[in-house]
Amino acid sequence: MRRRCRLGRLLSLACLLTLLCGTALASPIREALPNAAALGSGAFRWFGLKLYDARLWGEKRSFSADDWARTPLALELNYARSLYGTRIADASVDEMKKLGLGNPAQHRAWRDAMKQVFPDVEEGTQLVGIYQPGQPTRFFRNGVAIGEVADPEFGPAFFAIWLHPRTSAPKLRAALLGKP
Repeated sequence: MRRRCRLGRLLSLACLLTLLCGTALASPIREALPNAAALGSGAFRWFGLKLYDARLWGEKRSFSADDWARTPLALELNYARSLYGTRIADASVDEMKKLGLGNPAQHRAWRDAMKQVFPDVEEGTQLVGIYQPGQPTRFFRNGVAIGEVADPEFGPAFFAIWLHPRTSAPKLRAALLGKP
């Protein structure tokens, strides 16, 4: 009987910690987008290796996959591997270039800004980007603000990495948009 009580207490504590941690990590999304719901989620793999799980947040009633850049959104990335922040910034600009977004001066400015903001990540690190049209794009690491990119043209270009119809990860795009 004593073992069952201890086990019950441990399970209750584990549930409470899970709830508290989940609330803390989601709070930047809830603060910026109080009516947001998860629109979709999926994993990003590179040559078969899972790099991160992604979840897109937005208001379902106002979200349109064809007109996403007019909608406030949050992108949550939960990393499965260690990566250097500078590499994340470089890869992000490379993807923007492939999509034909921005000009060389913006690419340099965006790369520099991301290198200042993006930390090195390891398994279990969560990064969240918050996009609100016409405003700076803000970033959070494990629920704590880490910086922003002020250029209002950056947000649509950054989120296009995942949401543009010509993304290099079409299966992840479909999953984020909640399409089968």
